[in-house]
Amino acid sequence: MYPDVSPRHLFNLAAVGLLILAAILVLSSPGGPLAGLFSPLQYGEATVTIHDENDTTLATVDVRIADTEHERWVGLSETDTLEDGEGMLFVHENTGTYAYVMPDDDDRNMSFPLDIIFIDADGQITTVHHAPLAENADNPNQGYRGQGRYVLEVPYGWTNETGIGVGDRVSIPQSVHD
Repeated sequence: MYPDVSPRHLFNLAAVGLLILAAILVLSSPGGPLAGLFSPLQYGEATVTIHDENDTTLATVDVRIADTEHERWVGLSETDTLEDGEGMLFVHENTGTYAYVMPDDDDRNMSFPLDIIFIDADGQITTVHHAPLAENADNPNQGYRGQGRYVLEVPYGWTNETGIGVGDRVSIPQSVHD
């Protein structure tokens, strides 16, 4: 025979179940300690080309593609360095205003400064930021804001060295859009 189960006992069991479910969701969220177990980093790769208004090629960049929430959250924080011609392309589903940070915390410590380039859906550069390490910034919690669908992160000062700026165009392969 089955023991009698009171409504209060059923309520307590349901409450415990919901707490366990909430804990799993929090722990496996992009910033949670279990995120990598449920969504390992598997960056795609591509090469993007940057052109000026005369369609002159200014530079090419071999990029890792961060197109999931978890990949965008981790970004380059698990990378020790970037060489010239290397970067990460963050792909958002929609054009919008986004803020990128130079994290200096236990989970996402950045090892090197970056140039952060915002690119609209048509490939035009809308904003360029030069982002020092958080420890060297005037405001270590500063967010670098810009409008676009894509964000390209490259080594600090690279945009100055290559002459890349607002209004230039980034050719992004069709495979990245899909």
